[in-house]
Amino acid sequence: MPPPSLQLQSVLEAFGRQGWQCEVVEGREVVETGFEAHHTHVHLLAQVFPELNALAVVGETPVHIEAGHQPAALELLMRANKQLTLGAFEYDLDRGQLVFRITNLFERERFDADIVSSMVHCTIAETDRLAPLIVHLARTPADELHDLSLPLLLDREDLLPPLPGGEEEEL
Repeated sequence: MPPPSLQLQSVLEAFGRQGWQCEVVEGREVVETGFEAHHTHVHLLAQVFPELNALAVVGETPVHIEAGHQPAALELLMRANKQLTLGAFEYDLDRGQLVFRITNLFERERFDADIVSSMVHCTIAETDRLAPLIVHLARTPADELHDLSLPLLLDREDLLPPLPGGEEEEL
C-alpha cells in the first residue's frame, strides 16, 4: 500500500492538533471518526482528492423518514440549502441518513489546518442544527403535515445548540 499523500498527512495533523481521534480507512485517502454533538451523533468522513488538492468533509446521522413524510423532509433540506453559503444537505433515502457535505480546493499540497478544522466544525454544527428539525418533521402525524410551516420550522431558535462560550456555558 502506498504511503498517505501529503494532503492526507496534513488532514491527520489538523485532527491531531485538535485532539480528535480518527482512523484512516485502509487503502483509501479517507479519515473516519465520530462526534457527539448537542442533539445527535455525527459520523464524519474526511476524504482527500490529491489530484485536485481537494478535501470533502461529510457528516451523517441516522434519521428514519416514512415515505409519506419524505417530500416534506426533502423540501426542508432544499430550504435549508438555500440559506447556506458553504456546504449542502442531502438525505440518503436508501440508508436513512441525514448528510451534510462541504468541499474545499486548496492551493497547496499541505492543507491549512485551520481551514480543515473549520470544515469539520461546520459539518458538525450544521448536522446538529438540522437534525432536531428533521426529526420533528418526521414525528409530525401525517394528517398534520399540511399545517407544518417549513420556513417557520427552519427559523426555530429553541432547538439550536448553545453557542460555545455563551451564557449557558458561563453559568
